[in-house]
Amino acid sequence: MSARVVPEGNRQRRRPTKQGAVLSERLIIDTALRLVAQHGAEALSVRRLGAALGADPSALYRYFRNTDALLIAIADEVIGRAQEGWEASGDWRTDLRAMGRRIHGSYVAQPQAALLAAHRTTGGPNETRAVEKILGILREGGFPDPLAVRAYHAFVDQALAFAAQDAAASALPEAAGEADTEVWGEVYGRLTAETHPHIAATYPLLAADMRESGYPFALELLLTALEALHPDAAGTPAGGAGGPA
Repeated sequence: MSARVVPEGNRQRRRPTKQGAVLSERLIIDTALRLVAQHGAEALSVRRLGAALGADPSALYRYFRNTDALLIAIADEVIGRAQEGWEASGDWRTDLRAMGRRIHGSYVAQPQAALLAAHRTTGGPNETRAVEKILGILREGGFPDPLAVRAYHAFVDQALAFAAQDAAASALPEAAGEADTEVWGEVYGRLTAETHPHIAATYPLLAADMRESGYPFALELLLTALEALHPDAAGTPAGGAGGPA
């Protein structure tokens, strides 16, 4: 795609596409998400997107300067979907838990898009709104600014890291996913107490737990750690930054 973008007020296509729709950023992003979900990262091309929209691929230049700009818009859309319908309860732990699960769930619901975009910083309206909300939860929950910033960083990185990992697992071809699952029975289930006593002792629990995402428990661990670092916790310095840099 070219580096030229038409100013927002001049973007609208006067004639509908072959499918009878008028091009817009929203239509392009939604179509790109659908293509990526169906066909993976290779679907994010001007040619395929233009064909799906029933429009000349060059028309997309009016909305996005290149495919990376479109990818950033997709990432921002996924973040926006995570926030739909969310309302603060006023309890920082409840609100962080809800926000973390929403972010994680939004990416996992679009695994192919998550593989492309979970690591990107968009600077878009949805991302900036999410950053404001999460920092607001922490600051209004009584965390001093140095700790609020570090907590925000850990919280977001944890959610996105698990989202990327879980999305990658979801995006595996069916045969590969089944092969990974079978490893727990074919390899770990056959290890003996003589050679691997801890695996043998915990195998039934281990095999069952590994079928699910580790994110919900990891999130609770993070929330418990933040509770212990909160200024209201006994013995915590009021301006503590939560450990070494």
